[in-house]
Amino acid sequence: MQINERQLELVNRQIERLIAADNFYGRRLKQAGITGCDSVEDFVKLPFSQKQDLRDAYPLGLAAVPEEKIVRIHSSSGTTGTPVIVPYTAKDVDDWATQFARCFEFAGCTNTDRIQITPGYGLWTAGIGFQAGAEKLGAMAIPMGPGNTEKQLQFMVDMKSTVLCATSSYALLLAEKIQERGLQDKLSLKHGVIGSERWGAKTRQRIQDGLNIDLFDIYGLTEVYGPGIGISCKYGTGMHIWDDFVYLEIVDPETGETVPDGEWGEICLTTLVKEGAPLIRFRTHDLSRIIPGDCPCGSKFPRIDTISGRSDDMFKIHGVNVFPRQIEEVLATFPQLSSEYQIRLSHLEGKDTMRIYVETDGTQDFSDVSEAVAEETKSRIGFTPLVKVVELGVLPRSEKKTKRVFDERYE
Repeated sequence: MQINERQLELVNRQIERLIAADNFYGRRLKQAGITGCDSVEDFVKLPFSQKQDLRDAYPLGLAAVPEEKIVRIHSSSGTTGTPVIVPYTAKDVDDWATQFARCFEFAGCTNTDRIQITPGYGLWTAGIGFQAGAEKLGAMAIPMGPGNTEKQLQFMVDMKSTVLCATSSYALLLAEKIQERGLQDKLSLKHGVIGSERWGAKTRQRIQDGLNIDLFDIYGLTEVYGPGIGISCKYGTGMHIWDDFVYLEIVDPETGETVPDGEWGEICLTTLVKEGAPLIRFRTHDLSRIIPGDCPCGSKFPRIDTISGRSDDMFKIHGVNVFPRQIEEVLATFPQLSSEYQIRLSHLEGKDTMRIYVETDGTQDFSDVSEAVAEETKSRIGFTPLVKVVELGVLPRSEKKTKRVFDERYE
């Protein structure tokens, strides 16, 4: 997938605006003597932008418009370091709603749906993005926000909600509560629009079984509008990215070189029409690949594969680089295990130790599974963890994102 002439034209407009605004990226372009790009070759020479650049611009150094044009700010959901403040113009807010409404349409939603929104509101982009998209679609928004599971279930039944918007962690919690109480027959749910965290096939299956709905992966990040810049379609063959609003690249996390379609790497995004805080070649750290070929749904919007992890969520133990998804892949080979797990890293008696806690699926004996999981982990990754299989429901559930890795070695 290569940038086309229309996208190049939009990139050049952004370059002009960034240079005129003299923000961090505008100054970077000036220092490099760049005033525009006329070809694919020129585009891939443009400097990257990264999360630290955005932190360094705190509070409003990202802005590429006068302050009187900024109608809203959002901030990323990260809990460490200086916050990233992203300004939005009225056009940015409307463009985001347009993209989100398109997501709902791809998920089979119409203006007759009742959309229950459980992600958080406030500085985080999630809740308000889902709501704006629902309203743009003309559907009924039910802006619950996170938590208060009792009321969530009450409204889900009484309001006859047809669409659930949630993180995968909270959707799983709701599915478990609904199964516990035998509420399935009282639900009107048809679709689930799920985002904000990576989730595996087992979690997906448990949510589908518990809620009896079709699930759609939504993609986005605060720095680039928020959730809603792409979604999977009914065929589930990847997430379509709205390339009339953002240009998509996949780059090698180590070298920064663009990789061919079909190869895995780091998602890199350029905002083509964003006014408040345009970003060029922003490295997201999300790992995926561009899926070659046409989608069965007929859409020409490019597709990325399910997010496999982040280039910055790796941890090192016993000299081995480990990604959480590698542990998930091991656990997925054991049908008697559930989707819920924790990884705890500690330093005991002069050496690093990794403990894996994983839930049984509640239907089978698991007395011999711990040793088998440890052996399979050693076979695939190169060292033997301590594995503890626990009963279904023992590990904590989250109303937001579920934390999987706890590194206690340096506490």
